Amino acid sequence: MREQTRPVDRRLVLATQCALTIVFLAAWELGVRWHAVNPNRGIDPFFFSSPSQIAATIAIWWKDGYVINDVLVTMWETLLGLAIGGAIGIVLGVALASNRFLGAVFEPLLVLLNSIPRVTLIPLFILWFGLSIMSKVVSAVVLVLFVVFFATYAGIKDVDPTLIASARVLGANRIAVVRHVLLPSALTWIFASLRAAVGFALIGAVVAEYFAANAGVGYRIEYSEAQFNTSGVFGGLAILMVLVTLVDMFIRWVQRRLIVWKPTE
Repeated sequence: MREQTRPVDRRLVLATQCALTIVFLAAWELGVRWHAVNPNRGIDPFFFSSPSQIAATIAIWWKDGYVINDVLVTMWETLLGLAIGGAIGIVLGVALASNRFLGAVFEPLLVLLNSIPRVTLIPLFILWFGLSIMSKVVSAVVLVLFVVFFATYAGIKDVDPTLIASARVLGANRIAVVRHVLLPSALTWIFASLRAAVGFALIGAVVAEYFAANAGVGYRIEYSEAQFNTSGVFGGLAILMVLVTLVDMFIRWVQRRLIVWKPTE
């Protein structure tokens, strides 16, 4: 008889995560204050700032209206890149995995293209598309596309051939097989890749802002670095982590609604 695993207590998990975060921030703050008393010990705030200074910097940004403006700019670029790159990756993955000839022709080419460090292409995208939002979106797309493609491709290839044969025996055509068999079977792979791709989309948008922008979280981080303001750098990174967490929570919510046959964690 298969042993049933006990569900994880989400409240206990959340409490543990909050406790670890508080302990980490408290140790960081105490290390900085210790350095103020004894310059040879503790954490130098010039290099690492402190949680209180970071919070104060974010509060100033919020008061001046920078936070909302920068977050809206970066999130719009990120979500566009995630949506476009994810859609292209899913379509390519399904098309190449469900057609052996297309897969044999194009899959090695995509593997070759995936070996290119795509962050190094961002200056070219800025040269080609200018300083507009297009260069940031394209930067996010090229980072997202391959992550989603290879996950979708592997998920479709992993589908039990018996399911496909049974659907065809029942009269399903190619489109029906893709819609009712291949895509539902690969949804777990697709959503896992989308959750991983959120960070890549944000990296593409932020790095492009880093090179050429006048707004956005990446621009705010670059400006803070130019001023040797470590509080601003860490403040920007903190905002990015919050954004990724929110988008990841949304994707998990959609996943639970679509993959209703899988037990919740």
